[in-house]
Amino acid sequence: MAVIDIPPGPVEYRAAGPPDSTAPPVVFVHGLLVNAELWTKVADALARLGIRSYAPDLPLGAHRIPWTASTDLSPRGVARLVNDFIAALGLTDVTLVGNDTGGALCQFLIDTDHSRVGRLVLTNCDAFDQFPPAPFGLIVKLGRRPAVLRAMMETLRLKALRHSMLGFGGLVRDPLDPALTRRWITPSLTDPAVRRDTAKFLRRVDPKDLLDVSTRLHDFPKPVRLVWGAADPFFDIGLAQRLRDAFTDATLVEIAGGRTFLPLDEPDRVADEIRASAVG
Repeated sequence: MAVIDIPPGPVEYRAAGPPDSTAPPVVFVHGLLVNAELWTKVADALARLGIRSYAPDLPLGAHRIPWTASTDLSPRGVARLVNDFIAALGLTDVTLVGNDTGGALCQFLIDTDHSRVGRLVLTNCDAFDQFPPAPFGLIVKLGRRPAVLRAMMETLRLKALRHSMLGFGGLVRDPLDPALTRRWITPSLTDPAVRRDTAKFLRRVDPKDLLDVSTRLHDFPKPVRLVWGAADPFFDIGLAQRLRDAFTDATLVEIAGGRTFLPLDEPDRVADEIRASAVG
């Protein structure tokens, strides 16, 4: 992992693909309680296609570098961190790609400043007042207190629970790598400052805020591609259709059998759609 400094502090990130690529760069935005590793297989597939990508670790519970207590970790504040990251790397004409909570952050970002974004790709993610969808609202409410968040994470030490429908298991079609999911939960288990960051973010999650952003998605003038796992029990295809219709220039691609973590279930297909979004 590399590290880059942005005004609020250092960000760990993974870069993949040829540094001299002439294709538009890709920036990945992950969701809650996971990190940039969600995108590794997609990034590697893009690298084979000659596309450079960047995947930062965001303060959403699986990050290893905590932020200062004064950092704005509201959803819009984290979206600004992503924009600061893009600016610090000197990137323009970016293909911005989001999943799960990261898709909501992408919507906040384009609502705040899309000057460095050339196009948007969203896989299964929060939208409108589904922030988060049922049954995850209870988890968000309970996680707003660091002590309760730690107790929740303790239950995920056991692989059986971590990979069950109560953990990450319901978000994927294919079996998860236990070492990967263990890395996801370790920061919140071991670092009080990471739990503080995560709880701070969760306290600011409000469905009304994302619903307000949705009223302005039609103002985003650039191409949007929705790459949606059609077997997702949480972010169903109807949500994707509503999201497509909210943008001015959006295409919906349905992936049969895919679930929330489409970047893990269908990395090559996601990479192909990201490439297609950039070349038309």
